[in-house]
Amino acid sequence: MIGFEIHARQRAVSAEVAQRFAAIPVANISDVMSRMAAGGTRLRPMHDGTVMSGPALTVKTRPGDNLMVHKALGMAQPGDVIVVDAGGDLTNAIIGELMAGYAQTRKIGGIVINGAIRDAGALRRSSLPVYAAGVTHRGPYKDGPGEINCAIALDGMVIQPGDLVIGDEDGLLCIPYDQVESVYQAAAAKHAAEEKTVADIAAGKLDTSWIDARLSQLGCVIHTR
Repeated sequence: MIGFEIHARQRAVSAEVAQRFAAIPVANISDVMSRMAAGGTRLRPMHDGTVMSGPALTVKTRPGDNLMVHKALGMAQPGDVIVVDAGGDLTNAIIGELMAGYAQTRKIGGIVINGAIRDAGALRRSSLPVYAAGVTHRGPYKDGPGEINCAIALDGMVIQPGDLVIGDEDGLLCIPYDQVESVYQAAAAKHAAEEKTVADIAAGKLDTSWIDARLSQLGCVIHTR
């Protein structure tokens, strides 16, 4: 039935790839992706700050219903990130402490909810990465419909099953399966360059000559008196 289906995931990034990305800030990765990909500023970390990196197991559900999320929890492999498009609605929570606790026992890599969560205090103290758009005490329904392992979109960012989903305190990002290696190489170089800048700042050696050069290039007139 259209809109009420469970698909098999055909491919997924490896645990080794996910681990490599976990050492690079999401902001650096975003920069090398031309700053054009983002899951939306509403999706904020609801946990203790642990970094998230793993292959996407996608879920699309109607707002306020978590039947398919329960099914996805049982299907997920260790390290998977369950990404749920619940329409961004904040009326009913899609997950809470109990489901998050179950996810931890299954060694799931994280949960992203384009919707609301509840039991915010317990999730905030937890090391399980959880990103959501809001918090409400109102619980979910369990009637469906929904789909598992289908293409979803969060604020315009398309996520296919098996794509790499990463997140830190700045937010989250999806890297398409076919682009993970090229993005990693560029992001690692960007991170190394920023670490050198940090060291230059600490040593009082930061080169800021580019600022005046850029202003000149743009035609800015600088009056000295």
